Amino acid sequence: MAERSTAAVDVADNSGDEPLAAKADEATTDGTAEAQDTTGTKPQNTDGERISTEATLPTPDLHSGHKLARRYRLEECVTRLDGFSSWRAVDEKLRRAVGVHLLPADHPRARSVLAAARSSALLGDPRFVQVLDAVEEDDLVYVVHEWLPDATELTSLLVAGPMDAHDAYQLVSQVSQAMAAAHREGLAHLRLTPGAVLRSSTGQYRIRGLAVNAALRGITADGPQRADTEAIGALLYAALTQRWPYETDAYGLSGLPKGVGLIAPDQVRAGVHRGLSELAMRALVNDGATASRQEQPCTTPDELAKAVAAMPRIRPPEPTFTAPPEYQRTTYQQGSYGRPPAGPGVPVTQPVMAVPPPPLQSRTGKALKWAVSALLIAALGLGSWQLAEALIDRRNDSGTDGTTQTTPKNGDNRAPAPLKPLRIADATEFMPSGSGMKPEDASKAIDGDASTAWITYRYRGYANFGNIPSRKEGSGIVVDLGSVQDVAGIKVEMYRSGQKAEVLAADASASAPSSVSDFPQRLTKLGTVGSDLKTTLDKPVRTRYVLIHVTELPSDGTADGYRGGISEISVLS
Repeated sequence: MAERSTAAVDVADNSGDEPLAAKADEATTDGTAEAQDTTGTKPQNTDGERISTEATLPTPDLHSGHKLARRYRLEECVTRLDGFSSWRAVDEKLRRAVGVHLLPADHPRARSVLAAARSSALLGDPRFVQVLDAVEEDDLVYVVHEWLPDATELTSLLVAGPMDAHDAYQLVSQVSQAMAAAHREGLAHLRLTPGAVLRSSTGQYRIRGLAVNAALRGITADGPQRADTEAIGALLYAALTQRWPYETDAYGLSGLPKGVGLIAPDQVRAGVHRGLSELAMRALVNDGATASRQEQPCTTPDELAKAVAAMPRIRPPEPTFTAPPEYQRTTYQQGSYGRPPAGPGVPVTQPVMAVPPPPLQSRTGKALKWAVSALLIAALGLGSWQLAEALIDRRNDSGTDGTTQTTPKNGDNRAPAPLKPLRIADATEFMPSGSGMKPEDASKAIDGDASTAWITYRYRGYANFGNIPSRKEGSGIVVDLGSVQDVAGIKVEMYRSGQKAEVLAADASASAPSSVSDFPQRLTKLGTVGSDLKTTLDKPVRTRYVLIHVTELPSDGTADGYRGGISEISVLS
């Protein structure tokens, strides 16, 4: 769940609120998260949407600095309306920013918000902003979710201009696949607006507010799959045209001209990709075929994802390079360095290059050349004689019978003693974010049995632990040797080939290292490893703690799953 620093919560938008077939049974006023609009502007009724005329419910009277569960410190209120408020907060236990939705426990939608948050948290898909906690406490219900400041809201991207075909293709592909996965688990969004879609710094799109935003606003739908599909079509339409596909202006975008109806994106703006234009129409006009090619409509996110996959892949645009500036002669190159510049009208003439002197042609020159040649020949002869003498001396030293002496003298060529494994006192899971995966299985990596292993969770979508922010520093196993030892080698049996890993060691003075920066001594380079990872050091290092650091996981054989682990660790001396 990526969040951006300017607006973490999009549960209130005062424009463009037109989810077809959605019913806002108890929704009241809308307001933008950026402006904290609580003026009471009501959206127009749309297809099947009902808006309550109840009085605005009081929101909890909280302030910056208030702590929830003696852990979450409220920092800034970004939305306050209809009986709930949304905040940027700090998780003091894990020292990270989070977002929090708050509403009274007796709020008519409190039970449905809790149920939606807990259902969303069980999905665990990294393509969605993750719900971290959902609690009822002290007459309050609050939902805690991720906050990622490096992500950019789609609203800002659309205001900057229409997307090129490749970016729009990535948008509809990633969002439709994510929503198809959510609907397979019985979860709908129903508030899939530009404010609910975020693009991370790596170009991945993430969706926030799954099920929770709709529950906060009291939105339901008779056809949730159709409503979410049409919302994705509207996002694609806006990305291609920089226009909102309805008559009303919304999200900083102009709507379509009144009375014209829905027209294809390639008729709104020149140069729009024809295939993406038809795809947007198939998602928006999902109660019948489009007029252009009579293609079947897309009524579910899964159908839309399959239609995107069936399209020819759209490649990114070729990078443009700025031509270097035209070569300019300098005064130094023109031979006038240090001279006063010529006056106006006085031509600058190139200096006449002096003719080089002829080679030595006299008798003296010829004699000199012969003398140099004789010296070179003499030097070559002397060098050859010295080389031959050295070879003869070496042959005599090796023995009179012409055999090569193999017996070492004074033990100079004795083979090094084999390395022996050190005793490992303990093994713990490397948890730089403070949250572990399977810390209870860490001991399986040092039990001497290669059939047991510490194995990660199965992550979906991305090899780097699902691109989850809390796993930015990866994971792995930290072994404790019990005391400072001389480490001369390492041997690690990996649970699966293809993991990207390295071996690091803490300083001899370290105690309880917990982050990558606490392991400054590098034993191996970071790289993709096979079934094992082993090395022998040229010079032993002094340390007590050794980290087998895993940064990326290999595929587990499924379409988008990644999993890794460590079977056995031996530290050698």
